[in-house]
Amino acid sequence: MSEEEPTEGRRVGVHPLIVVFGVIFGLWLFITLIIPKSKNIKAPGSGGETNTHIPVSSLKPSEVVPTFEATAVIPGMNAVTILVPPATTDSQIIALVHYIHTHRTDGTLGTIFPPTTPEDKLGEFAIADFYIFSEKKYAVGDSAKALGRGAHAPGEFYPSSIPYEVAMEHVRGHYSVDLYNRNQPEFGSLGYGEDATGVYSKHYQRLF
Repeated sequence: MSEEEPTEGRRVGVHPLIVVFGVIFGLWLFITLIIPKSKNIKAPGSGGETNTHIPVSSLKPSEVVPTFEATAVIPGMNAVTILVPPATTDSQIIALVHYIHTHRTDGTLGTIFPPTTPEDKLGEFAIADFYIFSEKKYAVGDSAKALGRGAHAPGEFYPSSIPYEVAMEHVRGHYSVDLYNRNQPEFGSLGYGEDATGVYSKHYQRLF
């Protein structure tokens, strides 16, 4: 008995619709599984990205340093509070943070602020915290003391007219230096934050 010959007009092989649906399904799998969805990509500085270093160029720092004055110096905490005008912009705060940093590194910061470590072998500002405020009532020693004690210091043991959580939210800029810390001798930021405790103000942005 001979094999049946293909009937004229009958399709041989996979139906074209099956091929089309197979290609569509394969593309869907590729897009879904391989290409990351934009909703899973966090923007720098968003929640959960508080330690991201924001490029200073992206924040467009101003070349004009705002007028400022040192309003309090706390020798025991190596801290200085600085007052700038209320209308000071973030770009000007960035400029001031870099201004302090530049004068500290070239050894001329002592001509602007009282030394925080005058007899230290590593220099007059071997350890220092500069807190920048734009409201006079917060640019005081109580704010610096609250910030210096840290987020988890028991408040009942350290009475202050300005609580820590209030002081930190009013810090416009922060420059910190500790030349004895070789891993991170200095850093600057908009707002205020503590990498050690993971506490950050709402407008915190790391500059360097």
